[in-house]
Amino acid sequence: MKKTAAFICVHNSCRSQMAEAWMRHLGSDVFDAYSAGTEEYPEVKPLALQVLKEAGVSTEGLRPKLLDEIPGEVDYLITMGCNVACPYIPTSHREDWGLEDPSGGPIEAYRKTSEIIREKVLELIRKSAEM
Repeated sequence: MKKTAAFICVHNSCRSQMAEAWMRHLGSDVFDAYSAGTEEYPEVKPLALQVLKEAGVSTEGLRPKLLDEIPGEVDYLITMGCNVACPYIPTSHREDWGLEDPSGGPIEAYRKTSEIIREKVLELIRKSAEM
């Protein structure tokens, strides 16, 4: 049975979107991936979408979502490091990745963040196999 992973940020426009996309790309056989934000935002950052596409990761269906669009309980709840105060979401594993927000920066900052997220997603997939 697949596990669920939810990636949470304030706007769900950059880091959490990249994490959802990377998890779908690398771990779709193990995880159902979701992302959401605590505040509304109009679009996914274009540079976030561009770096995912450059890496060969599908961006299909990515759009900012709010917390009520993720399942009521998830196996893994990951916050991105944006000091987001999540309402209580039942989970068996919670962690904060402490990622700097590349928003407003050059594309290289997005590429660096995307690579860090890719590594963290791979680590989460490995850890989940051990649990």
